[in-house]
Amino acid sequence: MSENTFTIRGANVIDGSDTPAQRLDILITNGVISQLGSILRGAEEGKVIDGSGLTLAPGFIDMHSHSDLAVLTDKQHLAKVSQGVTLEVVGQDGLSYVPSNPETLLELREQLFGWNSDPKDLKWDFHTVGEYLDRVDNGCAVNVAYLIPHGSVRMLVRGNEPGTASDDELAAMKQLTRKAMQEGAFGLSAGLTYTPAMYADNDEIVQLCKVVAGFGGFYAPHHRNYGAKFLEAVMECLDIAKLSKSPLHLTHCHMSHPNFHGKTGLLFEQIQNAEKQGVDVTLDTYPYLAGSTYLHALLPSWVQAGGSKKTLQRLSVMENRLKVIYELTVSGSDGNHGGVVNWPAINIAGVEKSHNMRLVGMDLVSAAQLVNKKVEDFYLDFIIDEELKASCVIFAGHEPNVRAIMQDSRHMVGSDGILTGNRPHPRGYGTFARYLGVYARQEKVLTMHGAVARMTGRPAKRLGLTDRGFIKVGMKADMVLFDSQTVVDRSTYEQPRVAAAGFEMVWVSGVATLRKGARTEATPGQGVRKVV
Repeated sequence: MSENTFTIRGANVIDGSDTPAQRLDILITNGVISQLGSILRGAEEGKVIDGSGLTLAPGFIDMHSHSDLAVLTDKQHLAKVSQGVTLEVVGQDGLSYVPSNPETLLELREQLFGWNSDPKDLKWDFHTVGEYLDRVDNGCAVNVAYLIPHGSVRMLVRGNEPGTASDDELAAMKQLTRKAMQEGAFGLSAGLTYTPAMYADNDEIVQLCKVVAGFGGFYAPHHRNYGAKFLEAVMECLDIAKLSKSPLHLTHCHMSHPNFHGKTGLLFEQIQNAEKQGVDVTLDTYPYLAGSTYLHALLPSWVQAGGSKKTLQRLSVMENRLKVIYELTVSGSDGNHGGVVNWPAINIAGVEKSHNMRLVGMDLVSAAQLVNKKVEDFYLDFIIDEELKASCVIFAGHEPNVRAIMQDSRHMVGSDGILTGNRPHPRGYGTFARYLGVYARQEKVLTMHGAVARMTGRPAKRLGLTDRGFIKVGMKADMVLFDSQTVVDRSTYEQPRVAAAGFEMVWVSGVATLRKGARTEATPGQGVRKVV
């Protein structure tokens, strides 16, 4: 009898459709759900797992993941396996490693160090979406889906330079986008507060989204402003979706700026108006108040033009430095959503240089005081010393808004998890468990079956998957078995790399990746390609 043929008896099955649990038996045959009911014929065949008192759900789908390299280099991948994730959607925020050529791949490795580090033992021989997914097929802890990163496409065509794309450049970007969709990408992501994507106009995005829409894909933007102009930025996204006829998925859709505390109704009103005009809108969030990114993202875009080396060169010129400080502290930086930087809210999460280890976990004001510098001078000196490799955690959220958005019918779960650095954001290890344990069981902001639907059926529908995301006959046996009475996140800002509690077993295509709460050696994950 095959390892991935077995029966689970008497589990409380939450099937992913946002309906309450039912106590059922389930038979898995060769990695596929073959029977489902109260008493199964043939259930005595193969291994029998007692699900009594436990909840069985479809494997969780992380709609916003930064595990682009982790899935290739970390075969254990405990951050996600230990909390029931079986599929991650990477290529987020408009920046990842394909499509690329040898030159842009080197630049992306430098720019994204604060997100993914730069593993030296990784064989960097992939430059297309197809080649990347082929590498995933060599064996991963989870399944992986890919979004085309707009910034990487733009970089490949016109480098890291400002300016509007020419007709020829736009044509080249469209061809790269078309090829990526043909190779299995699910849509286009954008990072419009990151270089080089922030240099693009909306027409460029519309034209690429038209290509994506032609393949049934969707647009997933990190939009131009999460600050005081949040609503204007969302409206831009809605307009782009309307003009391109592309479905829209608003990633990490948090309303953190003080101007919008208690005003999520304004966001929902915008979305509802767009829906009346035929726009298909969904969104995802993580259940925390802080965000995270690479620390030099706060810099004005003109400083970052041309890539990392030019950025460091500009910062060594006093005239440029004074101008940067003025934008960071007085007029506002477009790298900081148009606002001035709130220095005490930013904690150092990851460093490359050993002499900076003492600063990890400190906010920028405290770190500056430690070395007797003004905070703005410390910030610039620090990112120069770190050669733009430092990462940060930024505290800026509003709990009532977090709760209101997660209750929306369009809501899905995306961890936005950055797994590298000395003290990364706890969302990498805790997002899914936190939704279940805190917001469903403890706070009852969501029902348990509603929380599961946000992690399974809803994202499967957005991705257009027809073979997973639900507990139904004929579906792949991507599943998670957990204790709904004890499941909870245990990762914290001080100790972020702590596995969640309450997860008993996880399967990918019927192969166990977690058994009795412990990671197995199996790596059954595959590249999931959109059928076109």
